[in-house]
Amino acid sequence: MTAYDERLNIDTPENVTFGYEVAGIGSRFLATVFDTLLIIFLQLLVYTTLLLILTSVNTISTLFASASEAWLFGLLGLLAFAFFWGYYVFFEILWNGQSPGKRLIRLRVIRQDGTPAGVSEAIIRNLIRLIDFLPATYGVGVITMFIDRQSRRLGDLAAGTLVVYDQGEVTLDSLQAAPRPEPTLSAPAGSESLLTGLPLEKLTPQDYRLAREYLRRGASMTNRDDLLRQVSQALLTRLGTPTTNLTLDQRQDLIQAIVAYQDQPQPTRPDTTASSPPRPDTPRPDTPDNSYLPPDEPSPPAASR
Repeated sequence: MTAYDERLNIDTPENVTFGYEVAGIGSRFLATVFDTLLIIFLQLLVYTTLLLILTSVNTISTLFASASEAWLFGLLGLLAFAFFWGYYVFFEILWNGQSPGKRLIRLRVIRQDGTPAGVSEAIIRNLIRLIDFLPATYGVGVITMFIDRQSRRLGDLAAGTLVVYDQGEVTLDSLQAAPRPEPTLSAPAGSESLLTGLPLEKLTPQDYRLAREYLRRGASMTNRDDLLRQVSQALLTRLGTPTTNLTLDQRQDLIQAIVAYQDQPQPTRPDTTASSPPRPDTPRPDTPDNSYLPPDEPSPPAASR
């Protein structure tokens, strides 16, 4: 994995390189402002609702008269912490690394290896948020983000995460609709055996484009495993071999081998069929072709039936 300035490039075991644009302080600040305003609004909504409920049952005076004022403020403080901490944890787990503010600015929390952030990362990075917030308005967090090359605050450093610009979710339809050419790819060693016996002539240009688009974009997506299964199954179904017991690595190798096969010049493509019978419309080698007879020699008469 290599990182420089605001770009993070990750090399996968399948020799596919994909990149993320690391979010800067400005974008993260805007997302935080929106989230903070939403938290304040939700707190006011809950506090107002509680106040109305307590007023309706005429218990506020009883609470203060019975020296329960400390208990009331403790409850309000607990609610404030639950909103401040639980808000981010809840949404980052629910929305796969996004809070409402991050979704608005199109940001997402991921692990440093490019994989989606999980529950533990969401909990750790938001527990440390309390320290980042000190002394006020993310003073420690902003200083740390200025120092770190990937604009990570203490919570990100502790959880092994970073915030990047969201590239959106790739679907099978979007891969099929993207008309972008790709450079030549080489198949993984030994993956040619996956093509043995497959009628690759059934594949259409759209199928090759689908496979190529997956290799270009699919590895950087959070739903890449599901996308890999969909793309490989679509190709296998086209080939008349809807195999479902392939591993994810085998499916990845199959797609790379198909793209590499298309990139090879026609004379050098390997024969993927064990033995193919002659097609009905293909002339037999021992059948004479009358069109090549000299013009001064009559064609042999047709045999009478």
